[in-house]
Amino acid sequence: MDALLNHLFPDTAAVENGELELGGVPASELARRFGTPLVVYDEQTLRAQAQAYRAAAPGALIAYGTKAFPSVAVLRLLAEEGLGADVSTAGELEFALRAGLPGERLVIHGNNKEEELLRRAADADALIVLDSLDELERAKASGGARFLIRVTPGIEADTHEAVKTAHHGSKFGLPPEDAVEAIRRLPECEGLHVHVGSQLMHFGAALMTVDWVAQFAARLRAELDWTPGTIDLGGGLGVRHVIEEPSFTVAEFVGGLVGELQRAFQLQALPSTALVLEPGRSLVSRAGVTLYTVGAVKRASAATTYVTVDGGMSDNPRPAMYNARYTALLANRVDEPAAEAYAIAGKHCESGDVLIERVELPAPRRGDVLAVPVTGAYTLAMSSTYNAVPRPPAVLVSNGEARLIRRRETVDDLLALELYQSL
Repeated sequence: MDALLNHLFPDTAAVENGELELGGVPASELARRFGTPLVVYDEQTLRAQAQAYRAAAPGALIAYGTKAFPSVAVLRLLAEEGLGADVSTAGELEFALRAGLPGERLVIHGNNKEEELLRRAADADALIVLDSLDELERAKASGGARFLIRVTPGIEADTHEAVKTAHHGSKFGLPPEDAVEAIRRLPECEGLHVHVGSQLMHFGAALMTVDWVAQFAARLRAELDWTPGTIDLGGGLGVRHVIEEPSFTVAEFVGGLVGELQRAFQLQALPSTALVLEPGRSLVSRAGVTLYTVGAVKRASAATTYVTVDGGMSDNPRPAMYNARYTALLANRVDEPAAEAYAIAGKHCESGDVLIERVELPAPRRGDVLAVPVTGAYTLAMSSTYNAVPRPPAVLVSNGEARLIRRRETVDDLLALELYQSL
């Protein structure tokens, strides 16, 4: 239990009188006050992760990958720690602007940027990452002045197929020959962008990418007399969701990238550059815990007993989409010994709506509060209203206080989009 709390739950997680506390607030109190499902974010963990990135890459622009969890409150908190934001749609850009982020700390992505995004990015004087030759002319016409060229090095990351981004045939970035042409047409661009993939649990592909971009920069110097002033290495640091998975600290991963970038550029006799990093899940995942209320407990076979909860694939689609693994504990009965292994099933009309295949718990009872850690990224961000189930709220906890930062949707919110009254 100590390993679970120390490595998967937020920094402030503690057990008091047999109950889980987050940010000094008992889980049962959070469930009672805000209802469940509920995503709880720990402010101390968010700030600590941001500070770890700043310490590991002094002087770099750390641009939070907003897609992990678009939240004005979280963006403001990270901005207080000196971070910027990486956005890929007009909607995400609006979140960042409403959080008060200045243009010099905004990085604009997207493989099919809409005109509104390009125009507003140019108005904000944000750094626009060009993703195609066609986009180059469109971005210049929008009035943009700050650009990077995203290049695809053809490196296969050891991660899920859906989150690889630097392999041959990727929908992101330009193949090397097209990237050379882009810089020929736009020699005033500031630098290069590469991103090998997400949820990286090994160093190999990331270090190969750093070496590749140094060699590519040397080619550009030889062919075009052009050297990058900025290198954006993207994000990608993975997080573990169960104890058995490997993990790296921010200091280990980022320190390795920074050291390899310096070594590789020196080897090619290239000048040092400004650095941009775009962490997403590694900033917010472990800060988030989802609380559910236990419903029916049903033995389906000799080997499987289901514990059903009041959420599921609508608030966390990752198990269904990526075969992601999670663990859990009974937040109101943490100290009790495990009775057996259970499967945690959601409430949706899908056989695949199983959040956790196997987790040892005390014998669950209706009304218990189940806590699933490491759910701060790509849960609410990818949530849906499947089965007309409204999305859950989010709260920020700190020093014994809980603040609502996203309200719960209601069925009336869903029906507000319907036009049945006019038929």
